[in-house]
Amino acid sequence: MNKFKHKIKQVLKFEERIAQQTENMMRQNNFLPISETKPQDIFIAGFPKSGNTWMQNLIAGLQFNIETATLPDTLTQELVPDVHSKEFYKRFYDVVFFKTHGLPRREMKRVIHLVRDGRDAMASYFAMNQAMKKQVTLEEMIIDGKAIYPCRWHEHTQKWLDNPYDAEIITIKYEDLINDTLTELKKIIAFAKLNCSDYLINKVIEGNSFAQMKNKEKLFGWNNKNWDSSKDFIRKGQIESYKEEIPNELILAFENYSKNQLQHFNYQCHG
Repeated sequence: MNKFKHKIKQVLKFEERIAQQTENMMRQNNFLPISETKPQDIFIAGFPKSGNTWMQNLIAGLQFNIETATLPDTLTQELVPDVHSKEFYKRFYDVVFFKTHGLPRREMKRVIHLVRDGRDAMASYFAMNQAMKKQVTLEEMIIDGKAIYPCRWHEHTQKWLDNPYDAEIITIKYEDLINDTLTELKKIIAFAKLNCSDYLINKVIEGNSFAQMKNKEKLFGWNNKNWDSSKDFIRKGQIESYKEEIPNELILAFENYSKNQLQHFNYQCHG
């Protein structure tokens, strides 16, 4: 037993040494650990399937003044890092935008809170879990919270509404972003203090239309090793499509948990 414990300690020390060597090498090349952020950074925080990837692409175009119609996801992830999929990142500007599905943390001082009708988000989340071959039913997701990160929609939404660390937050509804992209982007630009011409804003909107996002997926795929490339990551992008995808009894069950949060954002409940 003592020999086994000694062996485990040796392995752990070896792994720690390799991790430290890797970090040192990355720092020498101007990469930082993904956990090392600055107070001026901005976090795009949204429950999964709330338009987070779309917002990543929009922000990349606005901040870097680039044509995003043919921007591959691998490059988007470098410009607007996803905290869940990267260990290191590079700071190209003083302010870095990060994508996260996480809950509030003390270091998140500035936040774009993305909110989508939780019923639409759940319909899309279930489709994503199926594409990733996760063994879970829609009922288990809604009733039990199974295979949901980091927590159920109403809990995630309420945590951000509570804003426990007094972050500077702008809330953007997915539905408003679809219906009037220009107005919503101008709110974000003012919040982030970006310098963007109307020409750039319109080019970014055009380059990240639903059709263009689908086209980019077809051309480049997604920087996700767990994704089944035969499945569409960009699905419908529609409002209230849950009515056709979620059985009525599960809609009512979801509303039972989430009524307060749905009503806060003026989403109509049926129960």
